[in-house]
Amino acid sequence: MRHYIATKASQALQVLHAGRWLGPLVVRLVFGYFWLETGIAKVHNLEGFTQRFVGWGIPHPAFSAALSAWTELIGGLLLMLGLFTRLVSIPMIINMIVAVTLVVSSNLMGLDDYVEADEVVYTLIFFWFLMAGPGKVSLDTLVARWLGIRTQD
Repeated sequence: MRHYIATKASQALQVLHAGRWLGPLVVRLVFGYFWLETGIAKVHNLEGFTQRFVGWGIPHPAFSAALSAWTELIGGLLLMLGLFTRLVSIPMIINMIVAVTLVVSSNLMGLDDYVEADEVVYTLIFFWFLMAGPGKVSLDTLVARWLGIRTQD
């Protein structure tokens, strides 16, 4: 019985291992689309978004709002494409750190609140992309292969 379970578990793990490229692709597409969509909405209503920055007391609200909105729009698009994934994760992380620090933290009372804050989860996902990269099915991987850069995927 033990041998049977080990054999079946090994077969299942082989199937999952063969499809390991699918996880990063799906997360990148969905997460990237989310940011593309929010960025487009903010760019289309930049005046309203700027007023939110004024209300939050963020310095240079017009510039900061535009920078944040365009970072989300372009970052989401590049994330979906898997192009400059690690590089684009950096300004997205900064955007989330600013959001947590200047906007969200006033509503958070303890560690549980921080762990459950969307912006903290988003930061962790961007950190994962920064460290792990876009996955095998991405423009980054195609460019790396074209340049002769060895990837781990």
